[in-house]
Amino acid sequence: MKRVFKGSNVFKPVLIIAILFFTVFQSNGQQIKPADSGYVPVNGIKVYYEVYGEGKPIILLHGAFMTIEMNWGQLIPELSKTRKVIAIELQGHGHTQFSDRKLNFATLASDVEGVMDHLKVDSADVAGYSMGGYVAYQLAIQSPKRVTKLVIISSTYKSSGWMPEVTNGFKNMKPEFFTNTPMKAAYDAVAPDKTKWTNFLEQMIAFAGIPFNLGETNIAKITLPVLLISGDNDGLDKIELIKTYQLLGGAICADFGAMPKSQLAIVPSQGHVSLMMQTKTILGYLDSFLK
Repeated sequence: MKRVFKGSNVFKPVLIIAILFFTVFQSNGQQIKPADSGYVPVNGIKVYYEVYGEGKPIILLHGAFMTIEMNWGQLIPELSKTRKVIAIELQGHGHTQFSDRKLNFATLASDVEGVMDHLKVDSADVAGYSMGGYVAYQLAIQSPKRVTKLVIISSTYKSSGWMPEVTNGFKNMKPEFFTNTPMKAAYDAVAPDKTKWTNFLEQMIAFAGIPFNLGETNIAKITLPVLLISGDNDGLDKIELIKTYQLLGGAICADFGAMPKSQLAIVPSQGHVSLMMQTKTILGYLDSFLK
């Protein structure tokens, strides 16, 4: 394991926690089989999806380097009791093939729309964690009629929404940090072409290092209800998070007017990775907001 942790002192603790997180989820996640799964040809690649349960659809978008099981393994069994859960693996992740296609949020959001078209889903609630949150924001911006409610978990619409330590950590990531990790084992278990692992990491690391901003004006134009969930120490700049909430109509004095339709939840004593381990807490927020 020594090879895994060479490099940036900023990034090493994050990776160690992530490994523990993935290990816990792989061992403790409730295993249920999807009612439907497969690939959708869209924008030059084949995007993998899984469907669980019945009811009003909710789309789940995972974080960087993750799979459906890693990110949503404990939430899907509960959500699928009352909802039609559609989980998607983004370009190069999990079952979805690696591609030299340039990564950008507009294309990734379009991929999600392609899966929706295939499944004949006109609109759905959408939840995105970390990188999945970027894509969820983009989907709501470019195709607002396809999103009914939006849940953003430990994510931001711009790279400056992260604290400097996080952006510096992105800059210092290297493919060798992921050697002999559960992430590599999970990739090998489901990837269509296991030889693309290093190519995938290089592509993702380069993508993570590019500054992005989906636009304050675009966020302010989002009229659908949005739930922002953040750990109090998850690496998000909380000043910027409050500004985001204000753009969405929140952070007002509701005693003197109507309660805003968007919501903000700060979960105490949680980091970016550990936040997703708080299954009951997140389910409680989702249940209240999505109803």
